[in-house]
Amino acid sequence: MIAAQAKLVYHLNKYYNEKCQARKAAIAKTIREVCKVVSDVLKEVEVQEPRFISSLNEMDNRYEGLEVISPTEFEVVLYLNQMGVFNFVDDGSLPGCAVLKLSDGRKRSMSLWVDKCSYRDVVKMVADTSEVKLRIRDRYVVQITPAFKCTGIWPRSAAHWPLPHIPWPGPNRVAEVKAEGFNLLSKECHSLAGKQSSAESDAWVLQFAEAENRLQMGGCRKKCLSILKTLRDRHLELPGQPLNNYHMKTLVSYECEKHPRESDWDESCLGDRLNGILLQLISCLQCRRCPHYFLPNLDLFQGKPHSALENAAKQTWRLAREILTNPKSLEKL
Repeated sequence: MIAAQAKLVYHLNKYYNEKCQARKAAIAKTIREVCKVVSDVLKEVEVQEPRFISSLNEMDNRYEGLEVISPTEFEVVLYLNQMGVFNFVDDGSLPGCAVLKLSDGRKRSMSLWVDKCSYRDVVKMVADTSEVKLRIRDRYVVQITPAFKCTGIWPRSAAHWPLPHIPWPGPNRVAEVKAEGFNLLSKECHSLAGKQSSAESDAWVLQFAEAENRLQMGGCRKKCLSILKTLRDRHLELPGQPLNNYHMKTLVSYECEKHPRESDWDESCLGDRLNGILLQLISCLQCRRCPHYFLPNLDLFQGKPHSALENAAKQTWRLAREILTNPKSLEKL
């Protein structure tokens, strides 16, 4: 048993050092290319809209304020200066969202920004969406999302966290995460899909990127997530787009709860943790429900076609079985 575990860990580490690192390097190269263009657009934005603070800062070879959705799709968060009175209602009536009334008017149109940037020949606005999406060189899509940073406060709809009977992540880390706070993003809210609501134009999406990153520090957590993302990009990019990297990140958080001891995330446990997450993913796909880690009333599979989720469950099962029964197969995956 131990020999089999060690063999799986050996092949997972090999996969990480070869495939995952190659993926990271390719994405880093794309990000540098994309950020040159986006930075130029954002300079124009700041001239026209003094409320915006560009958050695209390079630190330790990564850009703060940029989320990788897939190797060709990115989101840049553009923070707003808090001007005027800031009231948000987070009563759970719109899962995943808070209603934010701005004293200086509604969300502004942003399509004007692109026209004046020096890269305008390689940037196009993506039509048919209420969000600001730029297509760069016909290869990459970058969504630019206005946001408010809410540090030092914690949303009421996540007040149940952490669960009292679970020892992870411990009081010190909980305090850090809650101090980190959350973001309110001005983007389409899935819980409003198909509903006409007077709150719709004021609904902002709750986002916990920094809190989640902080929780997933230490042990083999980051390595585990990196392997899951690479497997997703290579084998689970499926019709109907049932799975994205955020589903993987969410399932790592749940696995941390199930295995609260630091020793459970030792390098030697990498195979067990990865296997546990893949099995949990199959279960979520079969039940057609993947609850958000901090906001369990929000289903991350909402709006996904059932046939796409079923197909993803079958593909994930094939992948998990292959990795578990024949770890050497990772060389080809």
